[in-house]
Amino acid sequence: MLKTGVLLLLGALAWGQQAPAPVASSAQEEPAAAGASRAVALQKPSMADVYCAGFVTKEPVSHQVFVAGGLNSPHATHFMNGEVVFLSGSNYKVGQQLTLLRELKDPNRYESFDGQLKLLESLGQTYSELGQAHVIDTRQRMAIAQLDFLCEPTVPGDFAVPRIEHAQLSYRRPQQFDVFAPANNKTTGRIVLARDFDNVLGDGSKVYLTIGAKQGVKAGDYYRIFRTYEADLERPIDQLSFRASYSDDTQAHPAHIASSRWDKYEHHQGPAIKVNDLPRRSLGELLILSTSPTSATGMITFALEDVHIGDGVELEDAAPESASSK
Repeated sequence: MLKTGVLLLLGALAWGQQAPAPVASSAQEEPAAAGASRAVALQKPSMADVYCAGFVTKEPVSHQVFVAGGLNSPHATHFMNGEVVFLSGSNYKVGQQLTLLRELKDPNRYESFDGQLKLLESLGQTYSELGQAHVIDTRQRMAIAQLDFLCEPTVPGDFAVPRIEHAQLSYRRPQQFDVFAPANNKTTGRIVLARDFDNVLGDGSKVYLTIGAKQGVKAGDYYRIFRTYEADLERPIDQLSFRASYSDDTQAHPAHIASSRWDKYEHHQGPAIKVNDLPRRSLGELLILSTSPTSATGMITFALEDVHIGDGVELEDAAPESASSK
């Protein structure tokens, strides 16, 4: 019995010494996972993503037809799918298809980067697409419409326009994503705003760009989202890191970040790290859902990290591949 116990103990020790082998194999794969190329899975937009994304435009949008109330007005003020609403105006036809819109304003007026509000104003007015309805009765002074599909409740004052049709989209297949891809000299722009005025964005977020049909942007295009280290200088909070000390106390000549914004005020003796020389990093990808002459609406199909208002976008090299959406 004693010999048997010793043999079992020795066998267990031998097995324990061999057990870490799979861990070592996993460690060998780690550099590839953390390298410049990542395997990604793309998120495909649903009908709600496409038809409720909103847009920015300078084109005139009629405000003549608006939601005046509903079956239980004024006690009910928010109306959802399947309910009926009353529409101001005339010249309706039974069965007429409508898109419900809301002209937006940001009550906070907060800038995510210097000059954001002025840049957004130059692109036009921001509109939210609330959903779709159709006219069911025209015998009264106001038309009666049924709400067919809404992404959020409609309220009195929202207005209706002839149904906005969106282009069918083609999707690319999942592929390797180059985190440190250099600029390809194709069409570039910035994310100037996001749906619901969000500031921190990720998979599925809807964003509005500083480029549109005038720059050749088309529905179905894929754009790479990127960020340069110079861009951090536009954000008051991120600027603090450029002035902070990040060297070791034992360094005789600590390095420093060199930027035109700081150099005329500060002098260093150590090596200078030029912000513009640091490689830009790619954060994710977005699919263009629709365009106006001055702007485009996109949906982030994947993000490796948080995407911010002000991040850059660049037309991808690869063309979309897969099946069309419905």
